[in-house]
Amino acid sequence: MKTTYTASSLTVNKERLQSRIEELAEIGKIAETGVCRLTLSKEDKEAVLKVKGWMEEAGLETKIDDCGNLIGQWAGADDSLPILVVGSHIDSQPYGGRFDGVIGVLGALEVVQTMREKGVQPNRTIEVIAFSDEEGCRFDKGLFGVRGILNQLEKGELDRVDKDGISRREALIEFGCNPDELAKSVYPEGRIGEFLELHIEQGPILDRSEVPVGIVTGISGPLWLTLDIQGFAGHAGSVPMSYRQDALVAAAEVTLTLNELATMDPEAPTVATVGKMEVFPNSRNIIPERVRMTIDLRDIDLERRRDIEAALYQSIDHICEKHQVTHTIRIDTESDPRYCAEEIMNDMRASAIEMFGNAVPELMSGPFHDALAMSTVCDYGMIFVRCKDGISHNPKESAEFDDITLGTELLYQTVVKRAAK
Repeated sequence: MKTTYTASSLTVNKERLQSRIEELAEIGKIAETGVCRLTLSKEDKEAVLKVKGWMEEAGLETKIDDCGNLIGQWAGADDSLPILVVGSHIDSQPYGGRFDGVIGVLGALEVVQTMREKGVQPNRTIEVIAFSDEEGCRFDKGLFGVRGILNQLEKGELDRVDKDGISRREALIEFGCNPDELAKSVYPEGRIGEFLELHIEQGPILDRSEVPVGIVTGISGPLWLTLDIQGFAGHAGSVPMSYRQDALVAAAEVTLTLNELATMDPEAPTVATVGKMEVFPNSRNIIPERVRMTIDLRDIDLERRRDIEAALYQSIDHICEKHQVTHTIRIDTESDPRYCAEEIMNDMRASAIEMFGNAVPELMSGPFHDALAMSTVCDYGMIFVRCKDGISHNPKESAEFDDITLGTELLYQTVVKRAAK
């Protein structure tokens, strides 16, 4: 018998939440339902200021720190306690949807605004944060804002440039931040006690199960690489095949090899992608001399991911030697899988049963989120909302507002429990 998931009652304001999501989607809108709101862009700034206004309307003390994070604070009865952070991000992919990250920020805002309206006083301080540059698509390295407040930024990050040659440092200054004062945005050790994040699933499990929400058990550890392959240009019509040092042929073989390595175990949740490739000189009648390509490898099992990584490096060496090209590899991101706190999941489980009368599915996250970085300093929990056909990072990304409201209600019930501790 199929289980029906309808909440016995709702505390949060669905109409307000839906209206804000729809209004925010107009900033950077592409096509009918898509969004392009790259980090630190003018569209991102407009969106941040819009949400800042809503935070102030809800009675929060707001600021934009020098990492570009938007922070809304509600002081608890005992501000000396480690704080509860709730949020996500509102920057998007260049060809993205209107729900990715957004429901986590606006859902968190709806939670605290409802608590204030209901007279629910938190024992500890709650902060709602819209983190800067979760996506990482503009400067090829994500989770910038959240890593910034955790003092986890790496050397050279401000010097990374986008496709137009604009550095992150320049973009931060244009946004109104001071990149020379990033240290002032760092939270003292122990200040953050827990982190909660609401997000669309970005996968098909909940949709195929016909369930509106799920509880996340952990996040796969992502490995991001940039591979540069150097060959030698020549006339496409005159250089014999056996003489060629074709960087693109080598890149193509690396791509196929990566796919083969990631699919060796059909039961494993391993995923791997070459999502970006730059070819020089990019002319139809010149043999490609140089290729820069990105590699994205993820797995919840760290040992398995490392085995695939080692096999990939060995294959790249062999492929490049075979095609008489050279290569360099840069590690852009390397994170271990992180598991959600059992105590927080227990509160979510209890809240789900209170809401629905039934347990909800529990599932891992393949994509990384701001929670991945936060998990290195505090306990964390996540709630997923189903999205149609599991489509995300695409204007066709779609989620029902009824489902988003149910996810926000589950977040509300969880925040009330956690903020009282």
